[in-house]
Amino acid sequence: MLGLGGKHIVNTYNLLVVIFVALGSFTTAYGLAIIGSTVGQPNFYTYFNLAPQGEPGYAHTTNQIGGLNGVNSAGAILGCLISAWTADKYSRKRTIQLGCAILIVGGALCAGSVSIGMFYAGRVIAGIGSGILAVVVPMYQGEVATAETRGAMMSVTGVMYAFGYALAGWLGFACFFFPADSSSATFAWRFPLAVQIIAPLIVLSGSAYIPFSPRWLLSQDRRDEAFEVVKRLHARPDDADHIAARQEFYLMEKQYEMDKSFPQRPLEIFRGKPNLYRCFVACLLMWGDQFLGIFVITNYGVLIYSSLGLLGFRPLLLNACWTTFTIIGNTWTALYIDKFGRRTFLLIGATGCVISLTFEAALTAEFLGSSNTAALNAAVFFIWFYIIWWCFFVDATQYVYVSEIWPNHLRSQGTALGIAFFYLASEVALVAAPVALNDIGWKFYLVLICPSVVYIILIYLYFPETKGRTLEEIGALFGDESHVASHWYGISEEEKQKIAENALRLTKQSGHIPLPSEVEAGLNEESNNVSGAASEKNDEKVDDARVERTEDKAV
Repeated sequence: MLGLGGKHIVNTYNLLVVIFVALGSFTTAYGLAIIGSTVGQPNFYTYFNLAPQGEPGYAHTTNQIGGLNGVNSAGAILGCLISAWTADKYSRKRTIQLGCAILIVGGALCAGSVSIGMFYAGRVIAGIGSGILAVVVPMYQGEVATAETRGAMMSVTGVMYAFGYALAGWLGFACFFFPADSSSATFAWRFPLAVQIIAPLIVLSGSAYIPFSPRWLLSQDRRDEAFEVVKRLHARPDDADHIAARQEFYLMEKQYEMDKSFPQRPLEIFRGKPNLYRCFVACLLMWGDQFLGIFVITNYGVLIYSSLGLLGFRPLLLNACWTTFTIIGNTWTALYIDKFGRRTFLLIGATGCVISLTFEAALTAEFLGSSNTAALNAAVFFIWFYIIWWCFFVDATQYVYVSEIWPNHLRSQGTALGIAFFYLASEVALVAAPVALNDIGWKFYLVLICPSVVYIILIYLYFPETKGRTLEEIGALFGDESHVASHWYGISEEEKQKIAENALRLTKQSGHIPLPSEVEAGLNEESNNVSGAASEKNDEKVDDARVERTEDKAV
């Protein structure tokens, strides 16, 4: 948000808050990725009496592996539904705490499993926690950021996802060398699974020090608290009067005053053309991204590398190396998404992923099982190309976009819907992938490529660009102009200056726009103590307050 005469730069406190809550995203990603390393540990197969790849009975093993991923995704869908309710009723902050607590229980069960049934139970519970955090963390990040920095702030989720993938990969690789004849050989897969509880423990322990979302506080009519949070989040040394914070809060309050007039009905996100349009975009985005094949590559990369003739520790090493590259890609997204835009990144990313999968399918169809080392190495290269392209353009972008397209009063429900479709699609892909890769080989890639081509066309036709706009004004892009109280994107500098001056004038006493009841109360009090001239001045004050509530519609 621009202040009077300068550009707002994110302060240290705001950045630390965003990074701290993103540790929840870190553990979500780690929990998703660690199964990819677990299935590369020989002792995992031995302990649970599962046949390793290439031996009789491996078909049963693929069913078990698919099931472990399937129940995790099913738990995540349930977590999304829980988050949609708790984020509004109990706050984004309390929902983050809930997700961390559930993940700790699920991770502990997985690490301590003494039977495959116990492992399944742990994966379900961990999935619930992951689903909760997958919804609420980027939503919270977006609500504490400014319009100009929102993409970068929310992309921290993608960066933390990358760190989670990388740590899971390197721990899996390191634990491969744990002595197989040791009495503690299960350490090789138990320890990496146990590590997933560290980050949620940290977040849960330090969560008392993070603020409530100011937009949630406004929805609860806790206006003074909300204003204090905004001041802390957007303070800067050269803005002693908190001009940027007052300006931001001014626009937020105007929108929430309008939001109060909206109907609060069940399933409101499915009512009206603008909301249905958002539903279509959110569901298509997360379903389409999943069918680009990322979870297939991340969770079963070790199996794919093994099928290409890489044996021993090499699949785990390659898995660890590519996950490290995702850190670079997601950081790049955080730095440039606000410059180039979400829609642009999604189009470039999806196109690159489809091209790489096409080459992968062709090389696998022609050379899998052959002794052509060059061709098989090329197949490995295109897996890497796919991963790099995904993490540079798609990974973080999807979490930014799916959360910011919803209006304030529907954001938790809408974000939960989109993330639920992400996990629903992963349910289909992850359960089918190990069986399909074993039974039909390269043809499984066609199941990913064909719908992804259609997905790219639909992005081009229906996904609006949201960069640079406040959360409150994005609704205009979805045909919801009548429900947008104020505008910031695309207006002149003179109009921005006027908004800033009005924000300062109207919030100079209490920090927030005076409510009609507050103005009337002030009038009644002053009418008993001042002259008719002062009363006339108060009348002007009432008129000013009323005019200011509607002025931005004209803008």
